[in-house]
Amino acid sequence: MKKLILGLFLLNGFVLGSSGDELFYFSGGEEEYLAFAEVMPEPANGLAALMKKISYPPIARSARLEGKVIAIAYVNENGGVDDVKIVRGLEGGCSEEVEKVLRESKFKPGMKEGKAVKVKLTMSFVFKL
Repeated sequence: MKKLILGLFLLNGFVLGSSGDELFYFSGGEEEYLAFAEVMPEPANGLAALMKKISYPPIARSARLEGKVIAIAYVNENGGVDDVKIVRGLEGGCSEEVEKVLRESKFKPGMKEGKAVKVKLTMSFVFKL
């Protein structure tokens, strides 16, 4: 029996040593999101719990599709996900599964100078049979 292996990596989980905020803001609709924060957002129940929510789509499994989905989650100051953008997708419903799970997830918000801030978080999910 094949086993589902999901890898999750925070791609922008580091802080640059500059205080010039204007260099690190990205627009997500009308509101601005930081690309980096002193404390980056993380899933409220941990990465392992987030990974368990993702199921291998039946179409992808039957077609034996493997690969990586890279997504950007726009996490607000309350830890909710305002938007999700798929940067690199995978067919068979994998991209849709990642987007659905991220939209339904709650995060610990990013922090800057002791205040919760909106942050753009890039995450990678690996689908492997």
